[in-house]
Amino acid sequence: MTSPAPQRRRRRRGREEGVPSLTQVPWKQPHRYFAPTDFVTEEQIETIHQTSLQILEELGVEFLDNETRDILAATGGVKVEEMMVRFDPEFVEEVIASAPSQFTLHAVNPERNLQMGGDAVAFGAVSSAPNVSDEAGGRRQGNREDFRNLIKLASTINTVHLWPGYPVEPVDIHPSVRHLEAAYDLLTMSDLFTHAYSLHRQKNRDGLEMIKIARQIDEEELQGQPSMMSIINCNSPLRYDTPMTQGILEFSARNQVICITPFTLAGAMAPVTIAGALSQHNAEALAGIALTQVVRPGSPVIYGGFTSNVDMQSGAPAFGTPESMQTSIITGQLTRRYGIPYRSSGVNAANAIDAQAAYESVFSLWGAIMGGAHVLVHAVGWMEGGLRASYEKMVLDADLCGMVQTFLEPIDFSAGSLAMDAIRDVGPGGHYFGTQHTLDRFRTAFYKPLISDWRNYETWEEAGKPEAKDRIIELVGRLMATYEEPDMDDAVKEQLREFVDRRIAEGGVETDF
Repeated sequence: MTSPAPQRRRRRRGREEGVPSLTQVPWKQPHRYFAPTDFVTEEQIETIHQTSLQILEELGVEFLDNETRDILAATGGVKVEEMMVRFDPEFVEEVIASAPSQFTLHAVNPERNLQMGGDAVAFGAVSSAPNVSDEAGGRRQGNREDFRNLIKLASTINTVHLWPGYPVEPVDIHPSVRHLEAAYDLLTMSDLFTHAYSLHRQKNRDGLEMIKIARQIDEEELQGQPSMMSIINCNSPLRYDTPMTQGILEFSARNQVICITPFTLAGAMAPVTIAGALSQHNAEALAGIALTQVVRPGSPVIYGGFTSNVDMQSGAPAFGTPESMQTSIITGQLTRRYGIPYRSSGVNAANAIDAQAAYESVFSLWGAIMGGAHVLVHAVGWMEGGLRASYEKMVLDADLCGMVQTFLEPIDFSAGSLAMDAIRDVGPGGHYFGTQHTLDRFRTAFYKPLISDWRNYETWEEAGKPEAKDRIIELVGRLMATYEEPDMDDAVKEQLREFVDRRIAEGGVETDF
């Protein structure tokens, strides 16, 4: 695709004089320099795998879309009875073997491209929340103003690497055209790798046309460069609805990224036992992954793990639990068995910015990282079991992800780092504050947190006893003040706007609303 002569311009919004700079880890994709944890034995992983194949062969999975069933039936590896599709185990193992173990996610800004698979890790912003909150305005329904503000806030956070969906649902935009306006905002206000919902076939097509315009590529280049992702949720237990599988047909056929993610809560949509829940979850994931490879062998696919549990007294979803940590780590073992990149999530069920919000998020982060996750969806900003995106939680999670990213850095074992000269100079009973070795590393030694306050009690008391929540609220404003729109040629932005306006004039997509 030939780009018209551009007028390049750097747009700066919200830059305030006198706002002190904030220290963050630099924007880069983290890598895991240690082996992921194995929680169960190879034999137990094989037991889950074989049980999953038994589920697929004996019970099958319900596919509501006629075209999807016809495509699967034509392979000869399944049996179709009405809407139920039963899979031959050998067929499943054969087709999923073509799924790639690594690929590149191509962002609007090539400097934001991401590796998927291997030892790479990426953090995604909160997505798909119907509600939003901040301390000043309280909890409210998602809307475009907050949608845009969350894009701005997340864009200032160096540990946000991609958009796995809308940071909050802008429900004040009509559903027939919401995907167009939301994609326009994401593509013009941010330069990160992005996502399109599989909620209507035409929405998928519109999203792919818009990313072609934003990246100034043609169809051949698109199919050679995975440029957009869609997360496909199985309707657990054992059902794929029509929009979800049509999304697979559209994206996989054009070599775009599909993330198959059954949403299984043990005790509700899956068996109450961990082994049973994981076996069902794995069966559902294998069915979806197999479909992607039937549509186009070698098309990029991610195995999504999202198995947690419900509170058995209230029935409410629970996240960041010991059980969810177990499933995160075991799911990582399953994905390594299949050689497919692994998606997990940074989640919690807290209703306030409090200790629960922090420790449940830490548990979910830790389970995902130790399990070998390559991408963490909802890593910043998720609250209330996914029902709310929070400005303050986004900042809290930014600090947690910064700590994780620093934790993942390899240890330097060079002679200078081993510090024998400094140890000799200080000797017994001395200190290292004034040594040249310390002074040379003063600004780069150790992670510098956004939130933690490490002054002593007396100076903290003199400052009015500020709590972490107070600092978080202040940081929201300070970070927002640093937002800058990314570089985008005016002509490209105009092309995007013309596409959106034309599709709106055509009526967008049909809805039931």
